Amino acid sequence: MSETAFSNLPEFSVTELSAALKRTVEDQFAMVRVRGEISGLKFHSSGHVYFDLKDDKAVLNAVIWRGVAGRLKVRPEAGMEVICTGKLSTYPGSSRYQIIVEQVELAGLGALMAMLEERKKRLAAEGLFDAARKKRLPFLPEIIGVVTSPTGAVIRDIMHRLDARFPRRVLLWPVAVQGEKAAAEVAAAIAGFNKLQPRPDLIIVARGGGSVEDLMAFNDEAVVRAAAESRIPLISAVGHETDTTLIDFAADVRAPTPTAAAELAVPVRTELLAQTLDLERRALRSFSKGMEDRRRHLVQLVRVLPRAESLFATPRQRLDTASERLGQSLGRNLQIHRTAFTKAATQLRHRMLKDRMKVCGERVGVLAARAARAQDTRLKQARRRLEGLARELELISYRSVLERGFALVKGEDGSVRRRAADVKAGEALTLTFADGDAKAQAGEGDGRLKSPKKKRGTDQGSLF
Repeated sequence: MSETAFSNLPEFSVTELSAALKRTVEDQFAMVRVRGEISGLKFHSSGHVYFDLKDDKAVLNAVIWRGVAGRLKVRPEAGMEVICTGKLSTYPGSSRYQIIVEQVELAGLGALMAMLEERKKRLAAEGLFDAARKKRLPFLPEIIGVVTSPTGAVIRDIMHRLDARFPRRVLLWPVAVQGEKAAAEVAAAIAGFNKLQPRPDLIIVARGGGSVEDLMAFNDEAVVRAAAESRIPLISAVGHETDTTLIDFAADVRAPTPTAAAELAVPVRTELLAQTLDLERRALRSFSKGMEDRRRHLVQLVRVLPRAESLFATPRQRLDTASERLGQSLGRNLQIHRTAFTKAATQLRHRMLKDRMKVCGERVGVLAARAARAQDTRLKQARRRLEGLARELELISYRSVLERGFALVKGEDGSVRRRAADVKAGEALTLTFADGDAKAQAGEGDGRLKSPKKKRGTDQGSLF
């Protein structure tokens, strides 16, 4: 082909060609239904869902926008064979085409049942359905937690049945019971009831009837695990009697309908009262009959028993004989023990005296040494105190005053003359000085003392 022919071809930019391809694909395949197996499933944080549809020869990219994903009846799962309805489009950023999914349907009931059977076997192998894990329902729960839709007829049926049988306090945890968010909300509700304080005594997970697709939330693995891990006894009441979901195998008790779940949860109050009254009457009759039987038996025993005097005559005689022998035996035994005690007391007294003398001798030596030391100490203390008192006495004695040149005047009767008015004229006085006594006589008239005649050997003159 010549260069002229090539130059006549129209020229496109990459963006223009991508837009043209996008318009062509979207116009040609405005709405298609594609069947395939889901793989590479990814729930993006933005809310969009990305996955691939594949068969044994080809792969088709698929995307579900956030607004559509919340309205889907069937929640996409890896390995699920589905029929996706939507329109084909292209993604210029990577030069690939994809289907924008508007609706997801199961490809066939057989494929869905096969997937559920495989999941059931896998969870059963983990022991989630073991009978040993199941808990007994409380006879009369105080609080019942219900996980269901707040707007459906299920909660009204449960409340009506509870009111008719035995009214209890009910806590409703509202959830979506179908759709993309249903499984996560139901699992969160079961876990939430287990964390409440105070916790409910019983949980009922309930939903009305529907197709297999409508009940898929209760086949979700997260819901089954939450039911198996619940520490509160759980009743599953999903669908009608013929409907079976995987939560039924993990629950402690399966109820065929929500109304039946309420009947399993509480007894009939009137029947319970009637049964209690019947048991009370039977207990009273049994007690009365038992007392009457025992009274009749006691009367019969009284008739066949011997008189008390004859019954106790022989034992009383034996007791009298034994008491006499006991007095004599006690006297002899006392004498034997008194002799042995006296002998032992004498030996013990000698031994104790010997030991006491030894101990006393040791203690006397110790006490004598202590007494000697104490006596020396006391004497030294007394001597020091006496010397101190002597010094104090010397300081306050009148003799110290005499040493300073004063004299003590005494009359003939030996009493001290403290004032001149006390001295009589011509009275003989004794003057006491620091080195001895001197005699004097009080003068007449002017009250002066007259010195007596000087004795031989005394050179002291007159003081006045």
